Amino acid sequence: MTPEERVEHLRRELDYHRYRYHVLDDPTVSDAEYDLLFAELQELEQQHPELITPDSPTQRVGAEPLEAFEKVEHPAPILSLASAHSVEELYAWRKRLGRLLSGDDGVDFVVEPKIDGLTVVLTYREGRFVLGATRGNGFIGENVTQNLRTIRTLPHRIPANPRAGVQPPAYFVVRGEVFFPLDRFEAFNTALIQNGERGYMNPRNAASGSLRQLDPQITAARPLTLYVYDIVTWEGGDVPEKQWERLEMLRALGFPVAAEVRCCDTLEQIAEMYTEWQQTTRNELNYEVDGLVIKINDQPLAASLGFVGKDPRGALALKFPAQEKTTRFIELVVNVGRTGILAPNAVLEPVEIGGVVVRHATLHNFEEIARKDIRVGDRVIVKRAGDVIPYVVGPVVEARDGSEQPISPPERCPVCDAPTTRVPGEVGIYCDNPACPEQLVRRVEYFVSRGAMDIASFGKETGVVLIKQGLIHDVGDIYYLNRDDLLALEGFGEKKADALLAGIEASKRQSPVRLLTALGIPYVGGVVAGTLIDALGSIDAVAAASEADLVAIEGIGPRTAASIAGWFRDERHQALLDKLRRAGLRFEAERKAEQGPQPFAGLTFVITGTLPNMTRDEARAFVEARGGKVTGSVSRNTSYLVAGESPGSKLDKAQELGTPILDEAGLLALAGEG
Repeated sequence: MTPEERVEHLRRELDYHRYRYHVLDDPTVSDAEYDLLFAELQELEQQHPELITPDSPTQRVGAEPLEAFEKVEHPAPILSLASAHSVEELYAWRKRLGRLLSGDDGVDFVVEPKIDGLTVVLTYREGRFVLGATRGNGFIGENVTQNLRTIRTLPHRIPANPRAGVQPPAYFVVRGEVFFPLDRFEAFNTALIQNGERGYMNPRNAASGSLRQLDPQITAARPLTLYVYDIVTWEGGDVPEKQWERLEMLRALGFPVAAEVRCCDTLEQIAEMYTEWQQTTRNELNYEVDGLVIKINDQPLAASLGFVGKDPRGALALKFPAQEKTTRFIELVVNVGRTGILAPNAVLEPVEIGGVVVRHATLHNFEEIARKDIRVGDRVIVKRAGDVIPYVVGPVVEARDGSEQPISPPERCPVCDAPTTRVPGEVGIYCDNPACPEQLVRRVEYFVSRGAMDIASFGKETGVVLIKQGLIHDVGDIYYLNRDDLLALEGFGEKKADALLAGIEASKRQSPVRLLTALGIPYVGGVVAGTLIDALGSIDAVAAASEADLVAIEGIGPRTAASIAGWFRDERHQALLDKLRRAGLRFEAERKAEQGPQPFAGLTFVITGTLPNMTRDEARAFVEARGGKVTGSVSRNTSYLVAGESPGSKLDKAQELGTPILDEAGLLALAGEG
C-alpha cells in the first residue's frame, strides 16, 4: 500500500470512528486504538507534508453537531491538546518549550485531571447562565442549554456565593466537562436494561447520551455533574494571569472545580504525580479519567507560544496507559468454585491493557451475560482497572457478522456432569455434587491457606496430586495422611513428606476461629467466625444454634444465619466435623484470662482495608486483648471503624452513620499506646 493509499485509508477509518464516538455516542473501538490510528496518520503526514489536506482528521477537532440541535458558534476555538503517553514524552515536550523560552527557570505548571466526559461551553451575561453548548467541531457546537440547566452542580447565577467578594464581568464564557459519577453508573445502566432500553457501554457514553436528549426531562432524571477548568472569554473585567489563580477564582464564583488539581514547580513532581495516579488515585475517584492535563501556569506566556497545527504549545494531555480495549471473545470456560458456584470466564485473543497482556477475563455470572447479550465470537470491550481482574464490559454489537453464538446457562456441571441448581434470590448457578473434583480442589486450597488453617508446605499443586491419587476425599482426610502413602507419590522425598506432615500436625493447634473459617461456610469469613466463637464459645455450640439464636448475635444477619444453620444440618458436614474432631483439632475456645487494662471494654470495632503494620487478625487480637469486640459490618452500634487502604463500602457506611473513623495510629492512641 502506497503512503497516499494508507493516508486515505486512515482518514476514512478515523472519520468513521469519530462519527460513532462524537455523534452517535456508540464507539466500536477503544480510545487507545483510536489514538494509535491517529498517531500513525500524524506520522505519515509529517513524512509527506504534500498529503496534508484541510479536511484531514489531524487538522480539525471533534465532529459535526447533530442536526436535531441548534448550531452555536463558539466565541473562540475550543481546541483539543497534543497527547503524550509517557514521562519521556513529557520531558521531550518540555525540551521543545525550552527552545522557545528565554530564562525559563521560573516556569511552573498546573496539573488537572483529564476527565473522560463531554466538553461543554458555558456562557454567562450579567451573571446569568444564558447559553450552553457542546464542543462540536471546535468552532460550532450544539445548543444544549435546557439540558445543562438540569445539572445541579451548574450555577444559574454568578457569583453563586455573593460573600466570596468576587464579581464577574458582564459577559464571560467558561469551559468544563460533564460526566457521569461512577457510583451511580451501574445502577442506572441496570435500570435502563430492566426497562427494555439499551444500556451504555461506559460512563462517558452515558454522560454524552444523557446531555444530548431532545427532552430535558430525561436529562434531569440522570445524575450528571460538572467540573469547570478554563476561561474561554472574559470581557470587561480583570482576569488573573495564572491558571492556578483562575481556578481559584472560578471556585470563588461558585463553579465546581476538581479538588485534585495541583500546582507543580518541576517536571519531576509531575512525573511522580503521573505514577501515583496510575497506581492508586485514578481508581479512587468517582469519575473516569484517562490522563492528566499539564498547563503552563502563566497563561499569557502559554498563549504567546502559539500553536502546532491545532494544538496549543503551552499545554499537554499526558495520557495513562489504556485500561480498556476491544478484542475477540474466542471461547467460554466455566470454572467451579469451592462452594460449587459456576463462574463463567472468557478466553480472549491476547490484548495488551495497561502494560499487561490479557488472555482471560471474567464474565461475572450468567445473568450478567444475558443482560448484556454477550456472545462467543463477539468483539468485546475488556477493562482492567488497577489490580482488579480483567472483566468483559460488553459486546460491540455493530461489529457482529452473524457467526456469534449466544450463551445459555449450563444445565450440568462442566467438570462432573452433575445437574446444576439455582439458589432462590441469588444470581449464581451451582454444582450440587459434593464429590465434584474441582470443588474439592478449591475447598482443600482454601482450607490450607494462610487465612484459614495455614498449613505450611501445602500448596494447591500438592492438593491436586493428593486428590488425583485418591488420598483426599474431603478436607478431613488431610489429617489421616501417612508417611508411606506420601513417599509412594512421584516427587515426594523424605524431606518433603516430613515437612508436609509437620505442617499438618502444627495446624491442629490452630484456634477454633481459624477452623470455623476454614470450613468455607458461605458468608463466614474470619471476622464472622470470630464473632460466633466469641458469642457461643465453641464450634459445637455454633452447630447447635438455631437461626433465631444466630440472628440475635450482633453482626450476624438473616442471610448469614440461614447459611450457617443450613451448613451444619447437612449430614455430610456432620460427618466431616466428626472426622476433624477425632483428628484432634480444637473445637472449643480457651477461656480468656484477664490481661491487664481493658480500655476498649464495652466498645465495638469494625476493621476494614489494609493497615500499614498489622494484619486484620493482628488488629482483631489487639482490640480483643483490650476488652473490645470486633464485628464484620458497620451499624449504629459500632463504636469505631478502623480503616486502612482501600476500605471499600464500610467506610461509606460509617460516614453515612457518623461513626468515628480511626487509622492504625488512632487505634493505638485510643488504647493509650500511640
